[in-house]
Amino acid sequence: MRGRWWNGVWGRLTRRDVWLTHESRWRVVARAGDSETGQVLRWEFETEAEARAMIQRLLASGGGRWRELSVDGATAPPAS
Repeated sequence: MRGRWWNGVWGRLTRRDVWLTHESRWRVVARAGDSETGQVLRWEFETEAEARAMIQRLLASGGGRWRELSVDGATAPPAS
């Protein structure tokens, strides 16, 4: 995992999480809602710059007070 962001809201319906991972391609995973019932969206990109541009769009449209979380203690993105 290369990055993780959270909108700072604990509510089941308003929580937002975003992950940035890299294997052979850059992947952005976004979840709206909690880990049990939240909607998960995924995008793949050729470059880190493209992936980070998508993250910026998600953070700009997501509301809340976004913060980047430590990658060391962060949870993994939802499984595919």
